[in-house]
Amino acid sequence: MTGEEFENYTKGQTFYFAEDGVPYGGEEYLNNRRVRWSFLGGECKEGYWYEDNRRICFVYEDLNGPQCWSFVKEAEGLRATFYGPEPASELYEVLKTDDPLNCPGPEVGV
Repeated sequence: MTGEEFENYTKGQTFYFAEDGVPYGGEEYLNNRRVRWSFLGGECKEGYWYEDNRRICFVYEDLNGPQCWSFVKEAEGLRATFYGPEPASELYEVLKTDDPLNCPGPEVGV
């Protein structure tokens, strides 16, 4: 997908992704290419995305450098392939909703 196609499909939506049948995380796509990501059950990270050579790259707070993925729109939803130093991971869309991402705060304990 191009950046424009990706933005048209994702803007204002929250997606939940899985890898090999296992829930992975959720991402909320906000205005101005801003995003909010969370591994399921974890804290949310704020960031933004941009297009680079038909890949969608995400930059999040507290992470070093961009994380780039190629996205393909299939009949069942998005399929994303990661490009980086680690072996390629592949995520797929399991839920698309207009509900905001659940973002629990940092653990506060005694």
